[in-house]
Amino acid sequence: MVVEGRGKRSTAEKASQTVPSSLPTGCVLAGGIRRRGAPSAQSIAIMGSRLPGVEAALIRVEGRLDLRRSRLGSCSVSPFHRRVTALSLINAQVSGAVSLNGAEITASGEWAVSAGGLVAEGGVYCQDGFVAHGEVRLMGAQLPGGLHMRGVLLERPGPRGVALALDNAVASRLDFSDGFIANGTVRLRGAQIADLTFEGAVLNGPPDGHGPSLVALLMQAVDFDFTLARPPSGSVDLRGAQVSYLHDSDGSWPTVVELDGFVYGSIKVDEEGERREAVGRRDSVARRVAWIRRSPGYSPQPYEQLASWYRRAGHDDEARRVLLAKQRHRRRTLPPAARVWGHLLDVTVGYGYRPWLAGVWLLALTLLGTLSFGTHSPTPVKTGEGAPFQPLVYTLDLLIPIGGLGQRTAWYWPNGILQWLAYLLIAFGWVLTTAVIAGLTRTLQKN
Repeated sequence: MVVEGRGKRSTAEKASQTVPSSLPTGCVLAGGIRRRGAPSAQSIAIMGSRLPGVEAALIRVEGRLDLRRSRLGSCSVSPFHRRVTALSLINAQVSGAVSLNGAEITASGEWAVSAGGLVAEGGVYCQDGFVAHGEVRLMGAQLPGGLHMRGVLLERPGPRGVALALDNAVASRLDFSDGFIANGTVRLRGAQIADLTFEGAVLNGPPDGHGPSLVALLMQAVDFDFTLARPPSGSVDLRGAQVSYLHDSDGSWPTVVELDGFVYGSIKVDEEGERREAVGRRDSVARRVAWIRRSPGYSPQPYEQLASWYRRAGHDDEARRVLLAKQRHRRRTLPPAARVWGHLLDVTVGYGYRPWLAGVWLLALTLLGTLSFGTHSPTPVKTGEGAPFQPLVYTLDLLIPIGGLGQRTAWYWPNGILQWLAYLLIAFGWVLTTAVIAGLTRTLQKN
């Protein structure tokens, strides 16, 4: 271990300083390291050593903080055996990088690392076999150089089941890829990230199975890569999150995904080793609607967001299909009478998103009436007056509730099946007209 300091210190300060000026690599320090609020140092290097803990809250380091290949909290100790945190960097400021590559940190209490408010301009590196037994807390951390946790193992979360907490952190990059394993919740509430990747990661969620695998409530990210090695064991919470570019795959999402308020600008999928625009993929709408249906309950926003994405990509037909799926989902939440009316709107005009259905119904009913009424002659209302009977015009006169073509009032049928068919066509005409008006009104609305 090497510590480089600057500035003059009194004899009392030197006596209170537990870190010597130099120490060979591979040491065992039974008493741990305490530098809470100590004078600024050029660099601190504790490499390949075993020690019960490092207390470095409020420390200022002008260079790097290097704890590579060290084991913290894993050896028998005396003054540190009651410590809750094996590594404390609360409100510390490091101009260079914080390197924990190859380190193993074991919490004697709840937290393995507590670094809330940490400012690490050179980034935090936890790679090359880094293992944390206990919660890693970086809440409110400022990481211009990013947090790099490729291939690490986070296990034995605290009582809340959290393996990694980055609430309200600001980072240029969060790299949880290449075999990153979290046996507990990864929490990114309110975090602001330029580049966030979980490519090839495994999110197992809390060991008891009762808790989310990822909580990214109100998170903001430019690029969000969620191409996991396999679907998370627990739920994923993206409520209120905003991302510019979302990358996912068929194995990205668990059974439950909270999407209310989730906003994205573009979606790409990982397919056959290539990133492709999801909008042009076969069964794109069906797959995305099934993704939204993973959210518990009904919320219109995820559907409207998806439809907006299709519109921006120039796929208006797909957008209408999404909005139709929204109405069908909403119908399940309505009272029985409203559900019946909803089914009627769906069958006749597709809630206004399939107006051509009304034309199909009109053509079918017109054909039915023309063929049926053409087999018999009706009775005139006034003998010798009115236009001659024409089955096609008579049928259209029954189906069109507004105005008249003069056939319905000039002819009638004796009691029988054709009279009941006439009544039925009148009823269908009103239903179709009402459904078309309701559907067109809905289409012209904002959503």
